[in-house]
Amino acid sequence: MESMGSKNTSESKQLLAEEVFQYIGWQIIDGTLAPGQRIRDLDIADRLHVSRTPVREALQRLERLGLVVMYPSRYTEVTEVSRDTVAQSLAFAGYQAGVAARLAVPRLSSSQRRHVAGLVESMYDTLDDSVRTIDSRWAVFAYLGERSDNPQHCVVIEETSVALLRNLRHWTVPNEDRERMLQVYVDFHDAVLRGDGDAAERLTREMHYV
Repeated sequence: MESMGSKNTSESKQLLAEEVFQYIGWQIIDGTLAPGQRIRDLDIADRLHVSRTPVREALQRLERLGLVVMYPSRYTEVTEVSRDTVAQSLAFAGYQAGVAARLAVPRLSSSQRRHVAGLVESMYDTLDDSVRTIDSRWAVFAYLGERSDNPQHCVVIEETSVALLRNLRHWTVPNEDRERMLQVYVDFHDAVLRGDGDAAERLTREMHYV
């Protein structure tokens, strides 16, 4: 049986690895670590005053998510964001956000629905700004995901959030589609207030072109 001391040590190591993962991930998201830039695990370890083990673990997770590619015994490089990467991420986000909307909207209290409606209204004037678009959408669907009452869905979103935020950071709604998209936002807003999970899911997918 695992002793209390060894259990606490294990949990401490997991927490440390998660902190390193979030640190590197957010540097990739905000462009501090740009596509094509090399990452040396020793540099990160020195900067964070940790051993190289949690850094390597974090880089391995980021590689599985497609944010970096590791060259053993050499260096790690931040990946480029291709059109295919954006399209795939947009589709994935659409399906997962649709699940969150379908599960959560019918469960929300009236005050929670009004709160989500307010978050949706904040989306209306973001259509010409890629960062504000992803941030405002994330605020809505992260809130809904947390209230989906589905732990598996929450785990999937938590694990993939870094990749989605990076890959969609510079995506904007096409100019010719902004009038339609604004109407989708308004219709989604109204579906939330009605507690209509089916409509909320359908409109969420329309937002993401799936």
